[in-house]
Amino acid sequence: MKKLSILIALALLVGVASAQAQNKKYSVYAVGFYNLENLFDTCHDEGHNDYEYLPQGANHWTGMKYTNKLRNMARVLSELGTDMLPKVGCAFIGVSEVENAKCLADLCAQEPLAARNMQFCHIEGPDQRGVDCALLYNPKLFTIRDVKLIPYIYILPEDSARATRGFFTVSGTLAGEHVAVIVNHLPSRFAGSFYREEGGRQIKLVKDSLLREDPNCKIFIMGDMNDDPQDRSMAVELGARREISEVEPETGLWNPWWNVLASGTGTLQYNGAWNLFDQIILSSKLLNLDGKKDYSTLKYLKHQVFRRDYLFQQEGKYKGNTLRTHAGGQWLNGYSDHLPTVVYLVKEQK
Repeated sequence: MKKLSILIALALLVGVASAQAQNKKYSVYAVGFYNLENLFDTCHDEGHNDYEYLPQGANHWTGMKYTNKLRNMARVLSELGTDMLPKVGCAFIGVSEVENAKCLADLCAQEPLAARNMQFCHIEGPDQRGVDCALLYNPKLFTIRDVKLIPYIYILPEDSARATRGFFTVSGTLAGEHVAVIVNHLPSRFAGSFYREEGGRQIKLVKDSLLREDPNCKIFIMGDMNDDPQDRSMAVELGARREISEVEPETGLWNPWWNVLASGTGTLQYNGAWNLFDQIILSSKLLNLDGKKDYSTLKYLKHQVFRRDYLFQQEGKYKGNTLRTHAGGQWLNGYSDHLPTVVYLVKEQK
């Protein structure tokens, strides 16, 4: 496995004294999440309400627009993680709002992703519009063990005929360790907070099930939560803490984005204000809870909202807003209404 070795420079980042680091080498890994904002192909999928993304549909979704969308998405995905790993990028990236496996295959065939041999795993879900979650991964860095789609369960009788995205759960090996990632896209803001709170509770059940199978499994919970870190779905039902010092040692979770949003940075805008729906939450085994700087196993290093100038409108009334694929009925040839997020991890080389 090709790794990036960082000596004293990394030691300064992780707070290890220079004298201790002179005889140590570290490997850094990145994982990301990105809402692709309606990555649809141009063909109708039977049983799905995808009509606006057909050539005759409301968005006049042609082959040319689809090709540009793929190229734009691949540019972003290939640049995630490159601030610290310029030649490597992310080991894996959770994605949401992708229509089907064909879209994922077309995406991975784009030159910047194909150059890294990026692969994908995906299970077709029940969402009425046809949008799913999936995972892109670099097989040189991440090896798949198991893939499951655990359904979101509506618990109210009046919702029995509804269906939405489930919890896409992938178990694998990263840096020689067992890790699992749960990729989510919780019900929209139009559905009401109850449904996202129920989603948070159900994600916690999935997480707890993974830990019962392997208490040492290191878990990433990522996705478009359609809620901010401090909202009840994340802070109470899922139980993702604001500070590392608050995390329970064996089964706890830390949400690093709580303080990011409090500082005024987010991943999408509504009525001129930032929200931070696109979160990557870390289980306790990925953290140094005791304050020590122990990187003998895979541990959290830093996190970032991924920002590039090309992801924002550069002029006009909406200057500074995210540059979307469509806005106001007009095709902008943009990217997404969401910004991606990245978490960096570090492990001492033996």
